[in-house]
Amino acid sequence: MRSALAACSLFLSLFLALNAVSQTPPSGATLTANPVFQKNCAKCHGKTAEGRHFGGPSLISGKTAAMSAEDLHNVITSGNGRMPKYDAKLTPEEIDTLVHEINAASKK
Repeated sequence: MRSALAACSLFLSLFLALNAVSQTPPSGATLTANPVFQKNCAKCHGKTAEGRHFGGPSLISGKTAAMSAEDLHNVITSGNGRMPKYDAKLTPEEIDTLVHEINAASKK
């Protein structure tokens, strides 16, 4: 019984580790190539992050470029208006990566 439990635990650990790696974008990745963006953000902000009519605003606009990293982090974490909060859905590292990529994309 213990060996079966240990085997299940090992399998679950490997599954979770592989899932975390698949969610982490490669270094130098762009916002729209980030699997976390595609899964959680693109449905409202559009696949190109340019926003959607009756959806989320553009993430590459001047308004977004004017936001500080702390403000972006707070909006993603705690939500704002129709923007849902993602503090329980994304890891702190995933949120930090999104903030960095949004800043980089909106400054171009």
